[in-house]
Amino acid sequence: MRVVAAFAFLILAPVAAVAQEPTTSAAGPPASWTAAWAGSAQGAYPAGYSVAQPGTPGPAGPGNQAPLLTDAFPDNQARNQSLRMIVRPGFEATSWRIRLTNEFGTRPVTFGHASAGLQATGGTVQAGTNRALTFSGRPSVTVAAGRTVLSDAVRVRVTDAAAQRLAVSLHVAGASGPMTWHAAAFTTSYLSGQNAGDHTADTGDTAFPYSTTSWFFVSEVQAQHPGTATVVAFGDSITDGFFSTLNGDDRWPDVLQRRLDSRRAGHRPITVVTEAIGGNMVTRIGRTPGGCTPCDGPPALDRLDRDVLDRPGARVVILLEGINDLGGGGATADQVIAGYREIIQRVHARGLKIIGATLTPSAGTAFGLYGTPETDRERQKINAFIRTSGAFDGVADFAAVTEDPANPGHLLPAYDTNSSAGGPGDHLHPNRAGFLAMAGAIDLPQLERLAR
Repeated sequence: MRVVAAFAFLILAPVAAVAQEPTTSAAGPPASWTAAWAGSAQGAYPAGYSVAQPGTPGPAGPGNQAPLLTDAFPDNQARNQSLRMIVRPGFEATSWRIRLTNEFGTRPVTFGHASAGLQATGGTVQAGTNRALTFSGRPSVTVAAGRTVLSDAVRVRVTDAAAQRLAVSLHVAGASGPMTWHAAAFTTSYLSGQNAGDHTADTGDTAFPYSTTSWFFVSEVQAQHPGTATVVAFGDSITDGFFSTLNGDDRWPDVLQRRLDSRRAGHRPITVVTEAIGGNMVTRIGRTPGGCTPCDGPPALDRLDRDVLDRPGARVVILLEGINDLGGGGATADQVIAGYREIIQRVHARGLKIIGATLTPSAGTAFGLYGTPETDRERQKINAFIRTSGAFDGVADFAAVTEDPANPGHLLPAYDTNSSAGGPGDHLHPNRAGFLAMAGAIDLPQLERLAR
């Protein structure tokens, strides 16, 4: 979903490893690894929308809960600096691998050291849990521009995924250049100042005075957990959690995870990972030079392999995208449906299943074309295709549970307020109550069958 005024949205290790994907691991073969968390890399910081001037790129990033980082990154990059990224894995495990990304960088980035442990409170790490990461056996790694690297296995015992989060600490040695990020995390992470040095081994957080609600350089966490199936929630800002509660794990994929966890006894364990980007589109329609391409991220057609098909353990995709194509790009329903058909074909070719989620209403939205009667008519055409074509393996009818029957095309009034910050919503993004309703609309027995 495109974000606007209403906010839809120098000590080096002795030797640095060359960034490469491990083909085997001391902890087990690749087939035993499952995606446990993901945060879609979407562009280079600070591309986003300015709070002060809607629609203008600026360092605030999308979402009204993203703090300005002009003190932490005065020149928009990390310099001999430590970052502590907080992520919540979807299940319990003891062996993890962390993916670091420099996909949108323009120069190599050297991580002098990195570690992973259990978050205690704030930016602190539970004593005795912080473990150094290695890359092909070395403590330092240089990631080339446009590349990612997966760490070796590290042992950190997560015994309660509902309550425990991983703290992934990174030391950027030297200057990073443009930093690959996921702008709207709705999770607080922590940053040192520039030239503060390596604090990855610290368990306290006094060296991390700055907070951020974005993720930098970390894009995936894998766990060694044979038999677990991964469901990928693939979407835009409605899936990314705009208007959810900061640190509340209130996105509809989070609520779906809790529903699945409540049924875990006697069922195959299933984890839900969120691959969503604010402003994202299915198609390449309307993506012109000078637009907000970095903050929108690569369109779904271009990131499908990276964010879905290549995720270990992926069995099912839940697709909720298309409203930005209509409201932001001026695409037609037929163009979006053509994009759906390509995605479905590619998903099925890899042996995965796909659930189509109907587009929630956006009438009354004041920006772009989102609120026009023409957009609502195109939305209804798309939803009819999702419901009746049989092209998808299942349907999650999000529109049916969020649309106001007394005012078709509009969100239910109870779902059209910003429950995090108070005040009115933007008539586009459901709030926490809406996310609860959306997750409740997913047929769990059907999802479990598809995930087999």
